[in-house]
Amino acid sequence: MTNTANALKAFEDGLATVSNNVTNADTPGYVEQTQTFSAQPFDLLQGLTGGVEAGPVLSSRDQYAEQSVQQQQSAVGYYTQKVTDLTPAESSFSLSSTSGVAPAMDALFSSFSQLSVNPNGTVERQAVLNAAATVAQQFQGAATGLSSQSANLTQQTQGIIGSINQLASTIAQVNSEDRVDPSGTVNAGVDAQLYSSLEQLSQYVNFTTLRQPDGTISVLLGGQTPLVEGDQAYDIQGDFSSPQTAILNSAGTDITSQITGGQLAAVVDDKNSVIPGYLTSLNTLAQSFADQVNGALDNGIDENGAAPTTDLFTYNPLAAATTLAVNPLTTDQIAAALPGAPGGNGNALAVAQLANATGVDGYTFDGYFGNIGGQVGSDVQSATNSETTTQNLLTQAQILRQQVSGVSLDAEAESLMAFQQSYEATSKMFTVLNELTETLMAVIT
Repeated sequence: MTNTANALKAFEDGLATVSNNVTNADTPGYVEQTQTFSAQPFDLLQGLTGGVEAGPVLSSRDQYAEQSVQQQQSAVGYYTQKVTDLTPAESSFSLSSTSGVAPAMDALFSSFSQLSVNPNGTVERQAVLNAAATVAQQFQGAATGLSSQSANLTQQTQGIIGSINQLASTIAQVNSEDRVDPSGTVNAGVDAQLYSSLEQLSQYVNFTTLRQPDGTISVLLGGQTPLVEGDQAYDIQGDFSSPQTAILNSAGTDITSQITGGQLAAVVDDKNSVIPGYLTSLNTLAQSFADQVNGALDNGIDENGAAPTTDLFTYNPLAAATTLAVNPLTTDQIAAALPGAPGGNGNALAVAQLANATGVDGYTFDGYFGNIGGQVGSDVQSATNSETTTQNLLTQAQILRQQVSGVSLDAEAESLMAFQQSYEATSKMFTVLNELTETLMAVIT
């Protein structure tokens, strides 16, 4: 009867484990739990009655499968963030738009061409000044758009850092709870919370984990910097005091170079390298354009026969695109003629011909602008393709993990039937033994 009672308790534990698996089949981070059983020694001379007892509940979690999912999640986070960061920049370098930097430059050269037809026409001269002002506005607009996107990236970085620190706190809290008892049984609910948090963390930043002898998980950013140790979380922070964003550990040490994956790595790279690269190219174009137009006008004379004393364009060399502006010239100050032919159109034609000159690193102004737009488009397309590829790899890793350690409702149904039948058979045996005992007691009395 003792053996039978122990068996009933063991099968009851098995039923409870199956029920828990079915209930939590869709819980993030949960993996299949298996009830083990142990045969008890049988030796009547020693008072050992044998039977079966429930052993520890074992987790089917596979660390290789978990790491694979986390690595692919980190890659997806990186490229998804890239697409989000860089897509807005495409609008500043559109080659098909009727407005923007390239159309504005073309319109200015076209206005000089029109001026060459009527070099002393006030309307044509005013059209040149208006077109020049539009060029300056378009360069400023493109540069402002990139600067605004850079500021946006700073805000996104702050948000990502906040999410990382919050998840680190959650993991530290999980570490403070008992998850492994001396028998090896894992608290499935707490374990699920831990690995769900780790998977969420992997989309934000790259890290490695180490399981300590006490059962806690240590999380190391970039495999080097402690983010979580035991029940202690170490917050990271961002340094935005200079144009280059830096990621600091809890002690204030720069760990930016360790951040190579996840959304944090992407947003820092875009803020520190990619967007500034676009802006540098735009500044180069703005400065070259202004210098060459100014230089060409310097070779001529104005409507009064005087050499120019004030440039058409002005800018700050440290930020040419952002500061490009038109000096307050009057229409008669435009140098449309050449010194040898006062009142003529020679210089207006020379300026108009700059449209086809290869004055920026061997490219025309439109060609150089097109190269910038092409680079932006290429970067966005590359990030989009990589996002699709890594998403497919993530899906494959998740499927593999599900096959290895996920809950199969069909398998749980089979286990449920087996435990129910065993429980019913053992219950029947217990009933028979109980009746037999009662009958025996009745005979004795």
